[in-house]
Amino acid sequence: MVRENLEEVNNRILAACKRAGRNPEEVTLIAVSKTKPAVMISEAYSAGARDFGENKVQELCEKHLALPEDIRWHMIGHLQRNKVKQVIDKTVLIHSVDSIRLAEQIEEEAARKNLIVDILLEVNVAEEESKYGFKLGETESALRRIASLPHVKIKGLMTIAPFVEKSEENRPVFKKLRQFYVDMQSKNVDNVSMNMLSMGMTGDYEIAIEEGATLVRVGTGIFGTRYYMNT
Repeated sequence: MVRENLEEVNNRILAACKRAGRNPEEVTLIAVSKTKPAVMISEAYSAGARDFGENKVQELCEKHLALPEDIRWHMIGHLQRNKVKQVIDKTVLIHSVDSIRLAEQIEEEAARKNLIVDILLEVNVAEEESKYGFKLGETESALRRIASLPHVKIKGLMTIAPFVEKSEENRPVFKKLRQFYVDMQSKNVDNVSMNMLSMGMTGDYEIAIEEGATLVRVGTGIFGTRYYMNT
């Protein structure tokens, strides 16, 4: 099932890129494996997936230990400051930096381990109370402050769009973040490469690609409905 689903998602990504006149190589699919057992991740891995997203530090650390070394782990969930040290040397990218204090904690831990940590700033474009992230209006100021941290490298932006009945309803959200992303690219802020735009999940990743996403996070579309491990 996982192999077939992955193929279907990849075909949809290709189709969305074609509609938007984009090179499919510009888009990275992140298989969101949170709550999924290692056997399902292994199936996706054997079908060619290498980028996997987790939203809990403990789960990411356990899977990092148990699964192939060449997997690229992405931290996509809310990251608590007291758990930063557990995860910074196990991820290729932290998508969910939602405060200056979190960025400063990453800087502190990265300096201790002599690492440069790649991050995205999470932007709450729709300003939903239930979601983390910077409001669009405060993102540039935060970005400039975080850019001064020598062990943290801002690679771009991330958003979690609202849950909607029709994916088309999220197009304005993606459009708005893409516009801000382009604006920030043109400002050439030091220590900011601004070449990654993480937006779109199972319900709306095709729309996100049409609007410029370079990373899409798909879980249910690949692994089926959520499986919760006993703890």
